[in-house]
Amino acid sequence: MKKEVDQSVRMMFVALCVSLQAAAAAAAGKADGAQGGGSGGGGGDTISHSVTIVQRLEALLVQGNGSDISLRVETPNADEVKVIQVHSLVLSLQSPVFEELLLSRNSSTLVLKESSDCAAVFDRFIRYLYCGELSLRLEQAIALHKLATKYQVMVLQQGITQYMTQNLARDSPSGHVAGWYEYALQAGDLTLRDSCLLYMAWNLSSVLQSGEWVGISSQLLMTLLQRSDLILQSEMELFAALEAWIIQNEPDGLTAENALRAVRYAMMPPRELFRLQTQSMILARYQESVRDLLYMSYQFHSASPLSMAKYFDVNCSLFVPRNYLSSVWGSPWIINNPTRDDRSTSFQTQLGPSGHDSSKRVTWNALFSPRWLPLTMRSMYTETGAMQPTRVEGGRPRIIITPATSSADFAGVNFQKTVLVMAQQQGNVVVKHVYNFHQSTEENGDFLAEADLYRRTSEYLIDSSLYLHIIVKPMYQTLISTKN
Repeated sequence: MKKEVDQSVRMMFVALCVSLQAAAAAAAGKADGAQGGGSGGGGGDTISHSVTIVQRLEALLVQGNGSDISLRVETPNADEVKVIQVHSLVLSLQSPVFEELLLSRNSSTLVLKESSDCAAVFDRFIRYLYCGELSLRLEQAIALHKLATKYQVMVLQQGITQYMTQNLARDSPSGHVAGWYEYALQAGDLTLRDSCLLYMAWNLSSVLQSGEWVGISSQLLMTLLQRSDLILQSEMELFAALEAWIIQNEPDGLTAENALRAVRYAMMPPRELFRLQTQSMILARYQESVRDLLYMSYQFHSASPLSMAKYFDVNCSLFVPRNYLSSVWGSPWIINNPTRDDRSTSFQTQLGPSGHDSSKRVTWNALFSPRWLPLTMRSMYTETGAMQPTRVEGGRPRIIITPATSSADFAGVNFQKTVLVMAQQQGNVVVKHVYNFHQSTEENGDFLAEADLYRRTSEYLIDSSLYLHIIVKPMYQTLISTKN
């Protein structure tokens, strides 16, 4: 009787594989335009009962009919043990690790040692092996990813990685992105690691306000502090968050000093630097470690950039601004119905972060064109000799940002423009793309290249509008070195 049941399970599983292949072939046929023309064509029709087969396999798992192996899931230092009746054929087909374990077993019980978080979701993992589907919550993602990795169920591992990258913006009580990054680093999941790190860099303000910020590792802290593409309100916001982290974690002196030396004090107005020196307990404790940076910052604010550039390397990180959302450095721009026609806007920024330039303003003109033909695709003249229009059907989006006037104060300053493209994910507005250029996004070649701006439900649009934020970053250039 047992042999007949085992044979039934084997036949069901083989039939499932065949039916899934047939369904995939049918889908491919539809994508090709149904060239067969139904049963009268060359391809034929498909009858699929894969759902029924999956239901029967799930029933086998739930009822334990024909099971030939018991999984005994144990956790360290815990009395609770979970026992699951399974079929060795199913597990062997889905997992090479299970296949090896089952071949080497010497009894009808297979003992598995799992951490408590993995044991809690182990039945969900086994159900996936039978049914090919999985429901999960944010707090279960790491445990299920661990199981998929451990038992080499690669399709599930990739699916959970995709789930995690798509849910970075979702609200959670204590935050989850930093925890996912730490796990991905440990597990060697480069895709998840890079996605988490980029999300934190581009949405740092929300990360700083989350409950998990003060619990991040010193390694992740330094990785973030050393980046120039951080998007946040100001350098003061970053210092306040770092101060909270140091107070909470009480790191060793070297770690605290390295973190404080990664702050770009020159990007803070002199009045804020004075306030920090008189009110910050952390800065008072480690002032000797950053005294040289504070001294250079005060020099930076008191002298003209041209004078500074003659004696100091103003290209070092201390003098390089990050992507600050403060109105001093840029402006948001909401473009309604972005495919309709060209749009323009104007805004002002401070000439530079130096206190010497704090009273100087630069007015910028920005032009957005939804259909601008790239230079490489243009013909300079038509057959009649007239100039060909540059905005034509088939062109792609482009932004041009230029100063309204020129000034002698611009000498020694290179203005880098950054355009943030916002999107709505999981009910929250996040940064989806960042584009850097000197004057025009055509320098990138990929500005909104993949964006569908015509569809109202496009992931690039929020309420049918394109949400942008333009940042102008003054980058001082080293001129003449007079140091011996």
